[in-house]
Amino acid sequence: MADAFEPSPGTPDGEFDFEIRPDTDQSFENALAKARAGDRLTVDDGIELITTGTDHDGIDRERKERVLEAADRRRAAVVGDEVTFVANLNNNVTTACNTGCLFCNFKDRSEKFRADAPDDHGGFTKTPEESRAIVADAVERGIYEVTSVSGLHPALVLDDEHREILEASDRGDLNYRPAPQYEKDPGTYTAQIRAMNVDGVHVHSMTPEEGYHALRGTDWSYEDVYGRLKDAGLDSVPGTAAEILADEVREVICPGKIDTGEWLTAMEAAAAVGLDTTATIMYGHVENEAHRVVHLDRIRELQDRTGAITEFVPLSFVHHETPLHERGMVDGGASAAEDELMIAVSRLYLDNVDHIQSSWVKYGDTRGLKMLNCGADDFMGTILSEEITKRAGGDYGEYRSVAEYVDMIAAIGRVPVERSTDYTERRRVDPADAPHGPELGPHADGTPLL
Repeated sequence: MADAFEPSPGTPDGEFDFEIRPDTDQSFENALAKARAGDRLTVDDGIELITTGTDHDGIDRERKERVLEAADRRRAAVVGDEVTFVANLNNNVTTACNTGCLFCNFKDRSEKFRADAPDDHGGFTKTPEESRAIVADAVERGIYEVTSVSGLHPALVLDDEHREILEASDRGDLNYRPAPQYEKDPGTYTAQIRAMNVDGVHVHSMTPEEGYHALRGTDWSYEDVYGRLKDAGLDSVPGTAAEILADEVREVICPGKIDTGEWLTAMEAAAAVGLDTTATIMYGHVENEAHRVVHLDRIRELQDRTGAITEFVPLSFVHHETPLHERGMVDGGASAAEDELMIAVSRLYLDNVDHIQSSWVKYGDTRGLKMLNCGADDFMGTILSEEITKRAGGDYGEYRSVAEYVDMIAAIGRVPVERSTDYTERRRVDPADAPHGPELGPHADGTPLL
């Protein structure tokens, strides 16, 4: 039976001595029975499912298919046969960042952005006026949502009051420099949010990491920060910067980032001021299967407390051109089987989150569609610009037309549905009713985006 198992690539054996390990006293069969019955799973149950049993190494293909089937049945029971997508734009403000995450090749050292820097950095910073022009053009073409996730530029502050506090501080650990020292002024977070808030478009921005950057050097709470951002026009918060919510992993891949507790605190604060959130996991690097399930458990507990998470987004690590790969800390990303099980166990474990997203930017079209039969029900958005995955060496992430969505979703026998960011507005799209374009945006009239 050796050929019935699929080995996992990823981290070289013995590289990291983690305390959290994929060992349980549960059995695969018991865990699967609970999943099929719709019972709330424990961490041990999740580990058994995501490993297809800890009683052997590698992934058992027959057991894997049983997990995928259970997840697909759960998906059908929870959300039916609709596959949703949103007409959106990515408008990331800056690539300047000093955090030093080893999984990332999106950022550029902020020193290179200074006005007196001798060399070209190859990155970008946008002023609020530039952001507004980009968003206004996309809104006219029909988008409903603008997503903005950026590097932590030292000159970026929450607002003018925050700048005054940082200017008066004599602390040297706040990652702050005045905007005139840089070739371009990114403005403030509130100015950027106001600029992107064009004609009622949904502004999805300010991750917990950016929230931390926006309160550095003050005695403010995350509620203070997210309240001001909401007043400026912020509509929802992307739950990125989560990576793996286990500090022993974060200390390896992103030691300069906020820890698990800080991330959860920020997310609860965003929910407390009335903002919807999403949640993510970035997997397939140095972590093991138990870390993935512990992460799911923390997301489920967060949702129990807030009820604010509209969707969960598994993001498969793209290892090319990242420091983790260049330093020999990983020799690949997750396998196709691991991707399928991540989606499936997310569906089965997160019994309080209705929507699981398949990221075609990470998986590509063929595998992305496969994930829609493994428990996922959302297929991302049109993404008129996507820099993060491309900079890490990913092959996907340019742009997706509404027509492509309709054709692909219909081809697998599912129902294509244009949705709003919060899933409250939905429009079923008839594949025969071409040409296809968005209709939910402030200026959308069905005209194709391009």
